Amino acid sequence: MSLKTQSRREKVLSRGEIEQLIADGHQIVIFDRKVLKVDAWLQYHPGGDKAILHMVGKDATDEITMFHSDSAVHMMQRYQIGRVEERWVNFVPPIQGGTFRRRVEEKCESEALKIKNETVQDGNTISRPQMITSNGIKADAKSLPKTSFLDIRTKQEIDLDLSRYPSVDPAKQDEVVRKFHKLHERVISEGLYDCSYRAYAVETCRYVLVALLFVLFLRLGWYNTSAIFLGMLWHLLVFTVHDAAHLAITHDYTTDSLIAFTIASFIGGLSASWWKRNHNIHHVVTNAPEHDPDIEHIPFFAISHRFFTSLRSTFYERVMTYDAAARVLIRIQHWMYYPILLFGRFNLYRLSWEHLLRGLGPRKGIAWWHRWYEMVGQVFFWAWFGYGILYKSIPTMWDRFAFLMVSHMVTMPLHVLFTVSHFAMSTADLGASESFPQKMLRTTMDVDCPEWLNFWYGGLQFQVIHHLFPRMPRHNLARAQKFVLEYCEDVGIPYAFYGILDSNKHVLSKLGDIAKQATILAECQKAAAEDILKAHY
Repeated sequence: MSLKTQSRREKVLSRGEIEQLIADGHQIVIFDRKVLKVDAWLQYHPGGDKAILHMVGKDATDEITMFHSDSAVHMMQRYQIGRVEERWVNFVPPIQGGTFRRRVEEKCESEALKIKNETVQDGNTISRPQMITSNGIKADAKSLPKTSFLDIRTKQEIDLDLSRYPSVDPAKQDEVVRKFHKLHERVISEGLYDCSYRAYAVETCRYVLVALLFVLFLRLGWYNTSAIFLGMLWHLLVFTVHDAAHLAITHDYTTDSLIAFTIASFIGGLSASWWKRNHNIHHVVTNAPEHDPDIEHIPFFAISHRFFTSLRSTFYERVMTYDAAARVLIRIQHWMYYPILLFGRFNLYRLSWEHLLRGLGPRKGIAWWHRWYEMVGQVFFWAWFGYGILYKSIPTMWDRFAFLMVSHMVTMPLHVLFTVSHFAMSTADLGASESFPQKMLRTTMDVDCPEWLNFWYGGLQFQVIHHLFPRMPRHNLARAQKFVLEYCEDVGIPYAFYGILDSNKHVLSKLGDIAKQATILAECQKAAAEDILKAHY
């Protein structure tokens, strides 16, 4: 590295300079007080560009550290263009609606606001009352719209979280982060990032046994029984795909990617590259209605009243319209939760094909081959499953249909596991100043299950710990729990941990509550419409 380059990287940048860079369209991320300009990296990032876009203008030290290997973190240093000296106060990223002004614009607007908001009465300067709107711009209190039913609900949820969780003021959040770093050091010293290959040997034996039972009963003509074991095989293999996609098995990018893509596409007919792009966003903006694709299921489910306003998804880049179908289905969503999840695997096919056909994943860099490898995997899957099993091995149309439905519906508990861990938790936005560990603990739930049933949950019933340490092999999540519990008690953050029945009750209760809100809103709108008609006639 030349002295000139070194000098440039050590240049101290002001907040105003960084804001201007973002206003000019550059992607600026703060990491360990280093200012990274990652424009050139967007198209190469294996986890997709949106994971980076949600970090623009923010201190992403914890997110980068938790999600990346040491070699990846070292590689990022090449994008350093300067550093910051003071504690960084997060901007709201542009993708989330943050606004950034150039210095000239800022000066002009500042002068205009000063003139507008000051009046002189009897020689005294009087300032009009002001409020800060969601985009950070000051507004005259008289100009603000009347508070709606949905706004009241939003405020109630925020107030509830602020009363239950540590304050989001900088001093308290710095303490939460500092102690989280100590927790992370403890996790490393305990060897919890080391993969248990013995555990994988046991799991491989289980996979082989289930696969043999699937083939045996297929040969015997017990088609529905065979379908159950095939569905079980898909269910169990997802946990290995999950570990590999998080680079938690060998910790080598290429090797773990091959494991994930081979199992997901060639055996399961799904796209692991779609999952990585989707799942990375889920980890970064967990339970944010406008941003987290894992909770965006309109018209079937809404876990927040904010979906009633037809939010625009930053992931799908479309408006999630709260239309006539949604107004009907959301009001009965607590009754339809399990029946709809029976068909969850079919939706995963749709999302996988859309991802691959549209080429939504990275096309350059170390991930360039993902799309083409998975397309080959799709052909292979439908050759052995669609043609070899459904068409050639099963004689009648009815038996084929039954086999298809049974094998896919057996995987329903997997969809319940992942939705239970988040659907019942908070969707409130406490602002850009909330720390990574507090956000994960506030939006995620652990499920307590009997030890003999651990294999069916794959270790991922410990979703809280997984969200705090995404690269930790799932066989070690249970061991990490006691350390996380001690940390939560120390910093005063509630730890959500429920049994199987209680966790499901919490989800159904949350869905039922949102359904009631949808009913109330519909009645209010109907009454308002009737009042307008009466006034008109």
